[in-house]
Amino acid sequence: MLGTRALNRATLDRQLLLRRSPLSAKAAVEHLLGLQAQNVRPPYYALAARLDGFAPQALSRLMADREVVRIVTLRSTIHTHTADDALTLRPLVQAARDRELVTFRKGLTGVDLDRLAAVARELVEAEPRTMKQLREALLTDWPDADPFALSVAARCRLPLVQVTPRGLWGQSGQVALTTAEHWLGRPAQPAPAPDETVLRYLRAFGPASVKDMQTWAGLTRLREVFERLRPRLLAFRDEHGVELFDLPDAPRPDADTPAPPRFLPEFDNLLLSHADRTRVVPADLKGRSWQGNQAYCTLLVDGFLAGVWKLTEDALVIEPFGTLTKAQRAEVTEEGQRMLGVLHEGEPAKTYDIRFGTVVRA
Repeated sequence: MLGTRALNRATLDRQLLLRRSPLSAKAAVEHLLGLQAQNVRPPYYALAARLDGFAPQALSRLMADREVVRIVTLRSTIHTHTADDALTLRPLVQAARDRELVTFRKGLTGVDLDRLAAVARELVEAEPRTMKQLREALLTDWPDADPFALSVAARCRLPLVQVTPRGLWGQSGQVALTTAEHWLGRPAQPAPAPDETVLRYLRAFGPASVKDMQTWAGLTRLREVFERLRPRLLAFRDEHGVELFDLPDAPRPDADTPAPPRFLPEFDNLLLSHADRTRVVPADLKGRSWQGNQAYCTLLVDGFLAGVWKLTEDALVIEPFGTLTKAQRAEVTEEGQRMLGVLHEGEPAKTYDIRFGTVVRA
């Protein structure tokens, strides 16, 4: 049996959050199977919390050189993936993207989806297009269809990546799309066997249940894959009796291993990749890092969700959910100073205070 703290420490270790890793930015993105990237900055904050010696320019250069890309994959959300994973993981989750289209079937009455995919591919490979431009162009062929449903269908049927400068550190740019194959200059690969992806998931997020992986990937019916792999895996139970699988040689630190504070971005992988999130989010704090559809940047103390934070014009504002000890406040302040130094040092006319208070909700 693995208790909650043991699960917490094991997951933090796999997520490079128990101690900072010497991995390169590209190696970390690969190990973590991508980074949540609904907004531009979260992948940079995610790596700053995980890597020793990280500088935002490291990830920005990878994106400019097309070694990593922003693409809709897991859970129908934008992720930053390595080029190799963009070309393989996306085919793996294609079935989920096909199911997503069922929601929009009324708006796609009479639309031949294969033809739509071919037309959309020709459009975005001729030149990158915004979603608005893509909708307007597709309406020429299907004037009676719902415009939004047309653009969703194109996104679901094609591996569309956001071209730079979108996603580059310190730069701005609207979302313009082309296909991963066109942007990367090589064809998509066949979907990998789910077996290998299960092993990679456990390496980055384990120990985990079948439902945990299904939540992470947005896929179903993975039980048979875990059963096929069972001879190669260890099996545990959590405190509720749920079966958890793990790699035999994966790290499982002692439950009392110290876990330093960490500042994580909104939608961080750590908080979204398990069906049961109590390994990181205490039951009494469930939902505290969300308001409606908005997620807040989160603070870990002793390995668990302990507050939210926000960067204002002049301050890093930290809102703990409970009382921090004097030592914990000092450690959180030190970690906050480090984060600001890594990501915001040298910004023109920018100095930040660190304040403990209330994060103002938008």
